[in-house]
This record gives sequence, structure tokens and C-alpha cells, in this order.
Amino acid sequence: MIVGFIGLGIMGRPMAKNLISAGYKLVVYDKFAKIDDLVTLGAEKGTSNKDVASRSDVIITMLPNSPHVKEAILGSGGVIEGVKSGAIVVDMSSIAPAASQEVGAALKAKGVNFLDAPVSGGEPKAIDGSLAIMVGGDQKTFDTVKPILEKMGSSVVLVGDVGAGNVTKLANQIVVALNIAAVSEAFTLATKAGVKPQAVFDAIKGGLAGSTVMNAKIPMILDGNFKPGFRIELHIKDLQNALDTAHNLGVPIPLTAEVMETLQGLKNDGFAANDHSAIVRHYEKLAKVEVRK
Repeated sequence: MIVGFIGLGIMGRPMAKNLISAGYKLVVYDKFAKIDDLVTLGAEKGTSNKDVASRSDVIITMLPNSPHVKEAILGSGGVIEGVKSGAIVVDMSSIAPAASQEVGAALKAKGVNFLDAPVSGGEPKAIDGSLAIMVGGDQKTFDTVKPILEKMGSSVVLVGDVGAGNVTKLANQIVVALNIAAVSEAFTLATKAGVKPQAVFDAIKGGLAGSTVMNAKIPMILDGNFKPGFRIELHIKDLQNALDTAHNLGVPIPLTAEVMETLQGLKNDGFAANDHSAIVRHYEKLAKVEVRK
């Protein structure tokens, strides 16, 4: 089975490397990123989205947002122009559920199966192959590609029909954003009160307040390390998709809206490329204190 991989940025590159390491034959293409290192590892270089699709049985896309996915798959020179009937397209980007459904319908009309399979875990888990992958589509298609997905993630779950994967990802991103904001607010309070944040972390991480988010982000915050595993600008994109989807469904999500404004403020302050753990900078600025060791 030949796997095409389109989109080789912070997330896509290590994901593709894990597939190569697992023995899959890859054809790779990225409109902007260099792919020489992947070719050195054994991947074949594609010349366009259409070219990759024409040479692959399964095509994976990992791109920033809905317009990029639609362009790569449905646009001129896109996957849809080269893909073979019976092939499978798996979009692992985090995009609007409605966009996933639009892409899926267009591919279905050509006899091509489609899954939306966004991921959670950021760059570290993309590197070690332990991403959480939430998948929308039919059972048969899912069963066919599950062994491929399991080389990139430790959790691979079919959550519903096409679009359900990205609905699940939006729920995930809401929980993560609000969790980081809560952690930031709490640890800023503790620091301002004169309690060492490391001691607070050690005291509460094993209790009900403990979380994977806190375990991942507090060490970064305490070190002042905001090197991006997942950039603020990308979380803004995800929360905008969440807000748009919620508004279309008539579901109020006020806490998400509040964190969105915090992220927009950080972007305006020049922190768009920081890791989303930099949400703490908002609270530090208000309290005039730094949460550090």
C-alpha cells in the first residue's frame, strides 16, 4: 500500500517519518516546506497534490485550516483530479466540520472514500507517535486505514460519520484552552500570594485538579519556555471554528468566547507564534507578576 502525504509542517513531518519508520512507502508533497530529509529517509517526492494522489492508495493531508484543505483536495491541480476510484483520502487537519463534509461529498461523487481524522497532542506526541486521533467516516474505511493511523497515534477512535472527527476535535480544543486558562489563573494567584508555583504544582497535581494539560504546560510555564508545540495562532483558528459551529447550531459557548479574546490579545501583543501555554502571559500582565521557578 502506497501512502501519499501532503502537508509536512510541524505536525505532518514527524507523522510522515513515523510511517516511513514503520515500513510504509510514501509519496510526499508540500507547497512550501522542504522535504529533502524525508526523501533521504526513503520517501518519493511528489510534484503536486494531483501527482501524489495519482500515485497513492491512501492520501493523508495535514494542513492549517479549511481553505487550505479545500484547495489541496478540491482545487486546481488538487487531489480530486488525480485520485483513483476506490482510494481513501484521510484529512488529519483540524478544520470546520462543515468543510470536512463538503470535501467528503465531493470525493464520494468520484468513488473515493473519505475520513476526517484530526489529532491532539501537539508536536511532542507527533514525534513519538502517541497522538490521539479522532475519526469521522464509515466503519469499513476506518478499518482499512486504522493500522496506518496506529503508527502515528496511541489512541485511534471512530466517533461517527464524516465531520464527527472535527466536532470531537473542537470539543477537545475547548477543553484544552479552558484548562490552560484555569491553570494560568490559579498559578498567577498563588505566585502573587507568595506561594512558590512549583510547590503548588507538586501539591495539587495528584488530586482532582490534576490533568494532562497541567502536567504538560506548568513545567513549560515555570521555565518561561514558550517554544511552540501548538501555536497560539492555531488555537485561535480552532476556537474560531468552534464558535462558528456553535453559532450555527444555536449552542452558546461563553467561556470559549472569553478565552478567544485572551488569545486575540496575546496575538496583538506579538505572541501569536508562542505555545498556547503563553496564555499565562495574559494573567501575568494583569497581576504584574511572573509565574516562574
